[in-house]
Amino acid sequence: MDTVTIKDKTFKIFIASEKIQQTISELALQINKDYKGKAPIFLSVMNGAFLFTADLFKQISLECEIAFIKVSSYQGISTTGKIKTTIGLDNYVSGRDVIILEDIVDTGITIEYLFNDIKQYNPASVKIATLLFKPDAYKKDVKLDYVGFKIPNDFIVGYGLDYDQLGRNFKDIYKIITPL
Repeated sequence: MDTVTIKDKTFKIFIASEKIQQTISELALQINKDYKGKAPIFLSVMNGAFLFTADLFKQISLECEIAFIKVSSYQGISTTGKIKTTIGLDNYVSGRDVIILEDIVDTGITIEYLFNDIKQYNPASVKIATLLFKPDAYKKDVKLDYVGFKIPNDFIVGYGLDYDQLGRNFKDIYKIITPL
């Protein structure tokens, strides 16, 4: 599908599924290399990162664990600027290497919150892997260690990303074309 409509918005294809999978393979290769001989905990940020997490995790050849956390800062197509945690971290991370898996980092509010929250448990390290990064929207100083795509500050859906909880199931990523 070249375009999709969700509710009152129309989107056009932005990143094809083949390119997404190729990029995830490259990220997995780098993580496998960087963590050789270690047993990291992958912390997936739900809901958006579930497809990225599944596809990446299938290519991780390390001894590792996975945990899930649910946080939210979006309502509709814009951020509220406030973090709401709905499912918390329940794995023991003290002394462990943690890799946060995010679908997208834009303003950085969520990733900064998660990074600081996890640091209080005294992990050996905390790294961040994100499929998508909007450098023009980023307002924080937390280092992003693994970035799949740097994209413009457009609203996107598909491959786990949503518009009012819809559109996550598209295998490609779409960019909004109707006026905001």
